[in-house]
Amino acid sequence: MAVQRLDNAAARALFLDRHALAEQPAGPAKGDALLELIHRLGFVQLDSINTVARAHDMILFSRRPTYRARNLKRLYEVDRTLFEHWTHDAAVIPMAFYPQWHLRFRRDADLLKARWKNWRRDGFEERFEAVLRRIRDHGPVSSSDVGSDERKGSGGWWDWHPSKTALEYLWRSGALTVVGREGFRKVYDLTERVIEADLCPGALPCDEGATVDWLCNAALDRLGFATSGEIAAFWDTVRPDEAKPWCERALARGEVERIAVTCADGSDRPCLARFDAVEAADRARPAPGRIRVLSPFDPALRDRARAERLFGFHYRIEVFVPEAKRKYGYYVFPLMERDRLIGRIDMKARRDAGVLQVRALWPERGIRWSPARTRRLEAELDRVRRFAGLDDVGFDAGWLRDAL
Repeated sequence: MAVQRLDNAAARALFLDRHALAEQPAGPAKGDALLELIHRLGFVQLDSINTVARAHDMILFSRRPTYRARNLKRLYEVDRTLFEHWTHDAAVIPMAFYPQWHLRFRRDADLLKARWKNWRRDGFEERFEAVLRRIRDHGPVSSSDVGSDERKGSGGWWDWHPSKTALEYLWRSGALTVVGREGFRKVYDLTERVIEADLCPGALPCDEGATVDWLCNAALDRLGFATSGEIAAFWDTVRPDEAKPWCERALARGEVERIAVTCADGSDRPCLARFDAVEAADRARPAPGRIRVLSPFDPALRDRARAERLFGFHYRIEVFVPEAKRKYGYYVFPLMERDRLIGRIDMKARRDAGVLQVRALWPERGIRWSPARTRRLEAELDRVRRFAGLDDVGFDAGWLRDAL
């Protein structure tokens, strides 16, 4: 039987549709509507860097321009329809998925105990009872509320004191739940106080096979098409040696089929997809022509290798690269137009002056930066400026650079 094929344009269309980037950026962005969007994406990565706005806020704003940070905060801290935990990084996740995280709690408990001992986080296990007792008796705490006699140095990861490490471990293993943030510092409470009793770890048996099945299905549905490795990496809970046999079982059950996906360089990549993937790609709406600024941590770009295969867009964040060795800049935002990533922009909110300052923009190779594109960029920057609470947009001299 012939293998179905998704050409590159169809693959982009399906992928962008699954990531809510194929439709016009519009619509309600709070309450149930915002929760439904996050459910569709699967999760939204949290990040502390605030060059223009925090990553999670930029992710949601790029899809729903009426979004404001307080809308996510309400879902997370008041309505409790989201919880915070780990995928490939810290993220907010629909509370409906919470039972599927019991496996993650168990695996993180084993992984982190071994890892942090190797990283010389000595003494954190002895602090478990004291930390739990403090929270039980006095209510939610942040890392600044515990271990005052243990602190040293600057407070970075390398200086985590035992009680701070205990807090993180108890959260990652499910005994504690993050109930909000002060600034960007996590606030922890006992899980039994926050999560409904019938959802708490221990209330439900952790069926490993059923959880792996759910995670793999949910990953494939959000990716549109994928290899077993991409399915495993989506939530970063399923191991590659579990995803591969899951794929074989799904094929044997007739739940998926093998397809060929054409990459941006013209090569074909074998993937798995639902039987309606080709039709779903045909039904996907053409992506809007307006330029959109994306977060470096946007779900569509999280898997950098997949984004490069699909869009021919090589992207690496340079936050941890010494300034002299950076190719572009500290925190450079990708630019999307229709179904293409057309460039990247280095900009920063100068809050003291109320200005969104554009330092540089590099078009991708093959992109002609016309006056019409500049007008579309200016319209988007004005939207971002208003979202960030700034008064004006400024451009450095020589801001439009040559492609690198």
